[in-house]
Amino acid sequence: MAQHTSSVIRLEGICKTFVSNDIETYALQDVDLEVRKGEYVAISGPSGCGKSTLLAVLGLLEVPSAGRYHLAGEDVSELSARQRALVRNREIGFVFQSFNLIGELTIFENVELPLVYQGMEEGKRLSKVAAALERVGLEHRRDHYPGQLSGGQQQRVAVARAVVTEPSVLLADEPTGNLDSKNGKQIMALLSELHKKGATIGMVTHDERFLSMADRIIQLYDGRVVPPASIAAPGAQAHPDSGSL
Repeated sequence: MAQHTSSVIRLEGICKTFVSNDIETYALQDVDLEVRKGEYVAISGPSGCGKSTLLAVLGLLEVPSAGRYHLAGEDVSELSARQRALVRNREIGFVFQSFNLIGELTIFENVELPLVYQGMEEGKRLSKVAAALERVGLEHRRDHYPGQLSGGQQQRVAVARAVVTEPSVLLADEPTGNLDSKNGKQIMALLSELHKKGATIGMVTHDERFLSMADRIIQLYDGRVVPPASIAAPGAQAHPDSGSL
């Protein structure tokens, strides 16, 4: 297991409110959370509890309505959209359930894109992309297009794209949601391997089979962090809460 040292993520009193037709929806309420370097955290809870909203805040895709968010030592709570994009490209790798690959680009070009946005010179880009594709076992598919790959292969490309920038944290939003059980297990094994090599991972999942792969489970209910036992089904054995928030 990777050694956990300094804090990569620190949330203090994070709230997120959505307003529609004068109706306020409290998606997150007073969330405190610390994730240490090299830690693997799973975010779980029933549908509508705020899991995806929390991951969107962590990924700088949503701005909190209140509270403070420190990422890799930097307060990112009130950055502009452009500033968030710059920090996101530098510090965060994101693996989406729907892959989000660009069909008109080759596999190599999809993985290269974040480095292009960073302005990295071509020679260094080529080396980093080749290494990322080799890491997920797809270097031989570099000139193929997403439509020529299976769902499991496309998700592996998405993982390569997420890690090619060597981000501070890798976020995964239901990474097995569109995969069959065999490919889902392969993706989770790949994430576990990345974790063993030192990656910091935050993952949203509804699949009970994969919760045990994480160092710690963050259980959400109605937008709040709660002990897992508090919403366990009657007679079910809750997963122990292995970290304080």
